[in-house]
Amino acid sequence: MRCMAVFVSGGPKMPVPAFFNFCCHTSISYICQVSFSYPLFLAAGLTLAIPVLIHLFNLRKYKTVLFPHTRFLKNIQLNSRRQSQIRYKWLLLSRLLFLAFVVLAFAQPYFAGNDAVSGGKQVQVIYLDNSYSMSATKGARRLLDIAKDAAARQVRAGAAGTRYVILTNDKPSAYRAMPATEAYNTIQATEITAATISVDRVLAAAATAREHEQADKAVVYYYSDFQQSAFPAIPANEQTRNIVFYGIPVQVPGIPNVYIDTVMLTNPVLQADRSNYAVVRTRRTGESNDAHPVLNLAVNGQVKSAASLSFDESDVRTDTLSFQVSGNGWQQLSFSLNDATMRFDDTFRIAARCAPNLSVLVLNEGQMNPYIQAAFRAWNGFRINQTDVNASPEDWKPYSLVILNGITGINESLGKKLSETLNDGHTICIFPGRTANIGALNDGLKLIGDIQIAGTDTSMQMASQLQPGSQLVKDLFEKVPDNVQLPTANWHYILSAGITANQQSVLSFRNGDPLLARYSPTQGALYLCATAADPESGNFPGSYFFTPFLYQMAMQGGGGNVYAVRAGATEPTFVTLANATERNTMHAYAHGTDIVPPQRPNGAGLDVYAGSVLQEPGFYALAAPATDTVQLAVNQDKAESDPVYRDIAQLAGTWKGNNIKWQEVNSSGNLSEHSGASEFPLWKVCVILALVMLGVETWLLARNRKRPA
Repeated sequence: MRCMAVFVSGGPKMPVPAFFNFCCHTSISYICQVSFSYPLFLAAGLTLAIPVLIHLFNLRKYKTVLFPHTRFLKNIQLNSRRQSQIRYKWLLLSRLLFLAFVVLAFAQPYFAGNDAVSGGKQVQVIYLDNSYSMSATKGARRLLDIAKDAAARQVRAGAAGTRYVILTNDKPSAYRAMPATEAYNTIQATEITAATISVDRVLAAAATAREHEQADKAVVYYYSDFQQSAFPAIPANEQTRNIVFYGIPVQVPGIPNVYIDTVMLTNPVLQADRSNYAVVRTRRTGESNDAHPVLNLAVNGQVKSAASLSFDESDVRTDTLSFQVSGNGWQQLSFSLNDATMRFDDTFRIAARCAPNLSVLVLNEGQMNPYIQAAFRAWNGFRINQTDVNASPEDWKPYSLVILNGITGINESLGKKLSETLNDGHTICIFPGRTANIGALNDGLKLIGDIQIAGTDTSMQMASQLQPGSQLVKDLFEKVPDNVQLPTANWHYILSAGITANQQSVLSFRNGDPLLARYSPTQGALYLCATAADPESGNFPGSYFFTPFLYQMAMQGGGGNVYAVRAGATEPTFVTLANATERNTMHAYAHGTDIVPPQRPNGAGLDVYAGSVLQEPGFYALAAPATDTVQLAVNQDKAESDPVYRDIAQLAGTWKGNNIKWQEVNSSGNLSEHSGASEFPLWKVCVILALVMLGVETWLLARNRKRPA
């Protein structure tokens, strides 16, 4: 019985393993830096009690050993206690560690970098990218819906009393933090919009919210598809100060898409009851498929032309569609595709005017110029009036463009008339004739502005530079070709001007002298060519640029006849409306909406910044009381049509720092640490250690069985 008492009392007096005690104490300093993707799995740590109970139950088992003599009792006692301590202590430790590592592996630990997040008052900022590219589907759900669910889960799982700032593309500024319930409802109400904002603006809004809330840090959760066109590869370090940035990508790599890139009308104005032509360029991105979408052209809702599209390896296709319009006035042209993958960019809209009644006045000194006459009579959208410069009409206001051809002198009467026309906001183009009396030209130019002819260069030179920012050029090319052939001048005047003349060289020679320059001393625009418009002076009249430049000049003076504005564009749209003043502002009307876009007077018309406020694609009417009505077409930003995403592993290498983290939305809709190549997979280490502990336990059991009784 005394022997039995020794065995029973040895179990309860066994101390806690020293190694387990050491792990508990040393892990306290590190556990605050480790977070878990699935913290609920830590509740499975209660299973650690099972090996302890088994251990205690086995220690309380005993069997009676009969000894022939009590002199061996002390020996047996000591040996049995030593064997039980070694055998059960290490076996218990291996089982406890095995279960602990299994639980940690399922909880998926990761280093949370709490040194950058914790400490001080924080404001939580959630940005939801609700641009058009987020309408792409992943399975049966849109990317925006996946991001909304993850953000809503984040708000619901937040600590009690946490307040949030919700930012979207259509609501980029929100300084007031809201409670979790209001933030949840705001997230659920977010929908796709045509507006886009940059990450710099999001960080700036987060910094403003931090100052408004008087917080030490702003924690930004950035839900987006991280398109290359919208998200920079390298951050601006000064904008991430006092900000903890969490990038959360929601992407569908390789998604196929076909969209309309560019539409150009071959005619400057539409012609009624005659064939008009539109050049349409379409693109294909992502993984190619065998589908052949159909391109349709509808005029005022009626389909006029169609073409089946098939792409080659370049993924770019150009088609020319022919159509006719009946009647005068504004026409609504809609080019559409039946691409089923991404639908937001399947329609391109153009508002064009038929028979706009553009009139051109040509004042000749001597014979009529055949190049100017042929340029405007090629299309019946222009009315040209050619007369001698000494018999010009009294009223020049009905004319969109006034051209002076072969002029060798400008007298005081003509100079004052030109100055008045420019003050009214009209456009004038002068092609001077060659003369030795340069002073006769300078006398009239002084009445217009600080412009003069400094001399004559008789050497033959080719223009070497085309100004892409000029109003004559920017609508002529989407991108100026590198090998474009510029005109040559056999001689030219040397033009000079003061600061008040606002000189801009459209075409210039290698030495900087302008071949064609634009001046805006007053409200209107004066275009002055350095040489005459005849073949003896050079090949400019027969070049590619001559006729398009004249068309652009005429349309600048008479207002636009083709309008296609990009949503979100900051460039103004010039319109000419009668009786439109600062007190009589223009409005944009469409489908019950009434928006007043920013606008300012410019010559005989207005510069209307419609793209900055009109975010929804469609046709709009620009009008003011007692004025004409202008039709305006608004299209989505085609940058959203190319779903090329940033590689998150590469972004983790460039967007790095203790305050920048990367997470991803898993299949259950929760956030987990991004498993990039540069991160350490702690859960895999836990699995390996669990297998090691299982092997140690197996070895201990096998060793105990082999030991003789």
